[in-house]
Amino acid sequence: MPAIRARRRLLPAVAIAVIVLGGGLALGLSVRSSAPVGASPSAATGAGSGGQDQQVPTVDLSGLRWSDFYGVELPVSAQAGPRETSGGLAAGFARSPLGALLAAVNIGVRANAQWGPQIFAAVIRRQVTGPDAAALLANCEVAYGEASQSRHVTDGHPLGTVDVTEEGFRWVAYTPAVAILDLVSAGPGSQGSTARASTRIQAVWDGGDWKLVAPPGGDWGNAATGLSSLSGYAVLPGQGGGS
Repeated sequence: MPAIRARRRLLPAVAIAVIVLGGGLALGLSVRSSAPVGASPSAATGAGSGGQDQQVPTVDLSGLRWSDFYGVELPVSAQAGPRETSGGLAAGFARSPLGALLAAVNIGVRANAQWGPQIFAAVIRRQVTGPDAAALLANCEVAYGEASQSRHVTDGHPLGTVDVTEEGFRWVAYTPAVAILDLVSAGPGSQGSTARASTRIQAVWDGGDWKLVAPPGGDWGNAATGLSSLSGYAVLPGQGGGS
């Protein structure tokens, strides 16, 4: 079913399975479970040799505020970033657990076809790394080209706003060089329910800022899975937690 596959590619990185596009729930709950990208959950607790260098950090979320990005409220912090948001990008994050968390959410959402090539191409080229970064860019270009024609969107403009909430997260591993976490997004499901998905995001400190590692095959669906509850996740303040 090619049409369904095309719609999946439009979902923001941390909103796989739950974004409402064109008035209907995108069919993303069939996203595949995936192996962790770059680390196992046991590494986060210091299990095994060398585990003493890794930690599950505690972050202070009390100072977060929220900034609207085409219908998605994204977290920002005066201390941890992003410090630069010109041209649709978000950059300048602190080299800290909170900085890594904010980079994962802000960059991850932007690295998607939904917002048009002026945003997603710049984000992926400047802020996404790894062997599958080129594939992610190519997938976004194809998805945007298909969707913009069907929706009669011209001049590279975004495809529209979305209805999604960035609800929570849990750490897999953290060092000052590499951060791995699962991010939870939620949106309207069937019959008034809430649909959720968890996406594994890896960030690396590179060139004085956090960058994201592209998902396997350049497809965020390979790093995402449907989620039934927020049990085991830290809830972002003011961002949901309902049924």
